[in-house]
Amino acid sequence: MAAAENELLLPRLPELFETSKQLLDEVELATEPTGSRIIQDKVVKGLDLLKKAAEMLSQLDLFSRNEDLEEIASTDLKYLMVPAFQGAFALKQVNLSKRLEHLQWARERFLNYLTQCQYYHVAEFELPKTKTNSAENNTANSSMAYPSLVAMASQRQAKIERYKQKKEVEHRLSALKSAVENGQADDERVREYYLLHLRRWIGISLEEIESIDQEIMILREKDSSKEASTSHSSRQDKPPMKPFVLTRNMAQAKVFGAGYPSLASMTVNDWYNQHRKLGALPDQGIAKTASGAALKKKNTDEMRNSHSHKETKEKEG
Repeated sequence: MAAAENELLLPRLPELFETSKQLLDEVELATEPTGSRIIQDKVVKGLDLLKKAAEMLSQLDLFSRNEDLEEIASTDLKYLMVPAFQGAFALKQVNLSKRLEHLQWARERFLNYLTQCQYYHVAEFELPKTKTNSAENNTANSSMAYPSLVAMASQRQAKIERYKQKKEVEHRLSALKSAVENGQADDERVREYYLLHLRRWIGISLEEIESIDQEIMILREKDSSKEASTSHSSRQDKPPMKPFVLTRNMAQAKVFGAGYPSLASMTVNDWYNQHRKLGALPDQGIAKTASGAALKKKNTDEMRNSHSHKETKEKEG
């Protein structure tokens, strides 16, 4: 009995979907900044409602790979858009520290939606690559620094076609909206209305994935440049290494020891000026030595003469 009461209190799938869709419209059309408290509360609430809706869809097994698009009830077609709504809400989150994580999760949601639409042949389009951020694709992107003009023209033409289809879809939706929401449209128009919504979100998902891939690339390049600058600054903070000399044996080590004790520490001119001031140059030393020897010889001769003169006087006396 209690379990049955709890099931009645739980919101039904249509309520979860319509409430989350209304919140997404309010966030998209809001004039307040995306980072404002009002908008972020709606984003959190929308993601929570869609999570419950996705769990309910999984339990009900509403969409089977064993059936075609024509076998899905017209009123159930709108639930295929749940992953796309999740990706749209995820992009509105403003936590910069988790931006890369939010981008990757949103991309998975958009890709999941596109995969379902392609399986049921809702429209003709090409799925984006599932590994755009792998090492192999990074290498391929770096090698293609200059994309071919043919590829650029093809991408431009595809965007133009998507833009035209988007305008046609929006015009047709506006014509059917009032009749479907008021319950005045028959099943054929209801089905067309939701199929148009599915095609509209195919175009939105393709555009969002392109933007996500570009932003992810910018964020990763930014992180790699930060790591490079951090490692460079850490190398600059290290003290400079002292010079040293590599030697082959102990004898060389004694001669060319650390600090280069046996190498010249001044120029020839510096050495000459220093010894000239001290009067210790080779030519000055030779001159002083020669004059000293002459003086010594003179003194010796005088002593000999004096001694001879004294001996002569003693003999005469």
